Amino acid sequence: MPRASRRHIVFSVASVAFVLLLTYTQAKSLRRQDVYTLRSTGRNGVCNCDNGTTEHYPVLSFQSVPPPGRRKLPRIQHRFSKNTAPQEDRREVVKQAFLRCWDAYREHAWLTDELMPLGGRGKDHFGGWAATLVDALDTLWIMDLKEQFWEAVEVAVTIDFSMPATDETGISIFETTIRYLGGLLAAYDLCGDIRLLYKAAELGDALYGAFDTPNRMPISYWDMTRATDGRKQIAKFQASLADIGSLTLEFTRLSQLTKDRKYYDAIARIMDAFAKQQNATDMPGMWPQMVDPNRMDFHTGSAFPIGAMADSMYEYLPKMAFLLHGSDMYERMYSTAVDAIVENVLFRPMVPDEADILMAGKVHTFLGQRPGLELSVEHLGCFAGGMLALGGRLLENDAHIDSTRDLARRLHDGAVRQRDLVRVKRDTLARGHQKHNITLPNSPGVVGNINGNAVSDELKLPVGMTSVTNKHYILRPEAIESIFILYRITGDTALQDAAWSMFESIQNATRTHIANAALSDVTDLAAPKMDEMESFWLSETLKYFYLIFSEPDLISLDEYVFNTEAHPLRRLQRGFWGFGWG
Repeated sequence: MPRASRRHIVFSVASVAFVLLLTYTQAKSLRRQDVYTLRSTGRNGVCNCDNGTTEHYPVLSFQSVPPPGRRKLPRIQHRFSKNTAPQEDRREVVKQAFLRCWDAYREHAWLTDELMPLGGRGKDHFGGWAATLVDALDTLWIMDLKEQFWEAVEVAVTIDFSMPATDETGISIFETTIRYLGGLLAAYDLCGDIRLLYKAAELGDALYGAFDTPNRMPISYWDMTRATDGRKQIAKFQASLADIGSLTLEFTRLSQLTKDRKYYDAIARIMDAFAKQQNATDMPGMWPQMVDPNRMDFHTGSAFPIGAMADSMYEYLPKMAFLLHGSDMYERMYSTAVDAIVENVLFRPMVPDEADILMAGKVHTFLGQRPGLELSVEHLGCFAGGMLALGGRLLENDAHIDSTRDLARRLHDGAVRQRDLVRVKRDTLARGHQKHNITLPNSPGVVGNINGNAVSDELKLPVGMTSVTNKHYILRPEAIESIFILYRITGDTALQDAAWSMFESIQNATRTHIANAALSDVTDLAAPKMDEMESFWLSETLKYFYLIFSEPDLISLDEYVFNTEAHPLRRLQRGFWGFGWG
């Protein structure tokens, strides 16, 4: 072939490749820019995001979402064999359990927040914006229930977030953010329907009104009428650590997608204050369970748990580093926090078989005295095993990874034995803790439900347990969450068997004639069930069960970050042309 002809062919191929690349880049750009068109025109019958409210304390200079870090973040997931197959039978059983509950919600409680699985009615206590519907959007997509998904999307994009749909005007900023905003963002990240991003921005604008205070700290339980009526607001003098410290992932992702800096700026102000005060507390490295947003006092307090009212604050630290593709601040905050948690909060409980397991207690400080560990454990603390595993990957320190792998496994084993809030005795020998530098201050006892063979005749409790202070099980996901993360990180198939055993136990205990219900007494399964099925049963618990039996690349941890409601938010990916969302 003549040289000129070869050059012509090469030039033609290169031209075609360039045109295809340009078209692809423009398509992605237009897909992101469409949100501005939608927000300005109010297309699809949805009102414009600008609700006309007056902002009394406007921000004069916004912080931008930081660029990706320079270092390449480590791989998270185990390198599964290409022949790794899903456990189809188990996965299908989980899917049918979900579908049964969804159909019951569709028939008996459509457009309400939650299904009452005994009475067959709906109820509202999360703003009346159809919490279960929005919370379950991404689960429908993941389980390939596309017909149900698109039906739900058509409803979700018409929700009016300008005011609660119930008689109550107050909303929890935390719950609204993790369930609704997280649900909309994840659904958009999965399917790309621009209407979902527009709706997420509309909700973000509504929630932004809670930050209109003199110090720009949010009002954790917010009366929306105050903003719409034009009244000035101040941040409350008391809020839980989780309520104010767990808005980061969702607001950051919203800024990444819309290119609107105000959402990230809102949470950056909070986290900057937390970072500055992290080592000023009575338990340096950790923050107290209750904080004061009004005075921006995030260090005064005497209770330091990682469970209720604190959990997702710590959970979000490594996840923010992953979402931002590297962050010196969040990595440093996590590393400091986890050192304090390992040293002061984790303990080895007394169990009948002397198994080497760990649980998370609650530290109390009293007027400068030696911190005391309340051996109280709860289901909410079961997320810690997964957090330690993710954090071990993030820090990319061989010694730390080996240590946290072991800690995460032992916490997982503790989570498998634990159901809900109880008190247990500490193993006084504390075997195996010294190598992790875990201290065990004197304490009268612990809170956690352990399954064991030897049972106290008087209390009907396993040896080592002294009392049950909360007998409820409300279909929580934290135990299966850690098992799922550990499976994806280690590739240990024994964790799938543990998950299946857990799923069967929950199904057998909670199934009703139409769906699944919370348990009133885990020590007496003959006790009446509670007429409650929280939206996280469909959003989190069943999703994690489904994913652990699915292909490892379905919602890979290297591509997505799960918020605390199990909504997968797409991570920035480093490619040949820089960073993007795939």
